[in-house]
Amino acid sequence: MIQLVRPACPNPAALSSGNYKHPQNKLALVKANSHKCMYCESLVSHVYYGDVEHIVPKSVKPELEFVWENLGYVCARCNGAKKDKYDEGLEIIDPYSEDPALNLLAVGWVLYPLKGSAKGELTILNVDLNRRELVQRRQDLINRVNRAVVACFNSSSKQLQANALQALKAEAEADKEYALFVDSFLKSQGI
Repeated sequence: MIQLVRPACPNPAALSSGNYKHPQNKLALVKANSHKCMYCESLVSHVYYGDVEHIVPKSVKPELEFVWENLGYVCARCNGAKKDKYDEGLEIIDPYSEDPALNLLAVGWVLYPLKGSAKGELTILNVDLNRRELVQRRQDLINRVNRAVVACFNSSSKQLQANALQALKAEAEADKEYALFVDSFLKSQGI
């Protein structure tokens, strides 16, 4: 999970009229997330429509159902895991309004709470951010990145090394799938 920037609501009239899933508003969130789930960083749009859902469940706080700041773009797996779980005073991380790096740490392909953060632990558990299939996809990606790192440093050409390093760093940019994990891995390699 990485920090995201929530855009201004492109169609506040839709929210006022009781439509939090309006296509213009959904598209704004999809673009803000680079087509990724706000929680697990999996690309969503290429395999599923994705959902505009509530950060604080509408069943818990119905007054927030049509509040733009309570909406985000999520995959069905994270949304299904989260359901209506809510702990007043210890809410799950909202990547639009806070930096997840203050509570979460990516080590290899597994997500951990940073320094024993209760908020981080609750987010990992309630959204199921270390589910088997997700961990496997992250592991596959980190293994590919690692092979690229090894190939890069085994090259005798400084120009090829520089180009490869630039390409590797691009894989850690916010618009890439599992950017948090790639960035963490590259940093562990001194890149």
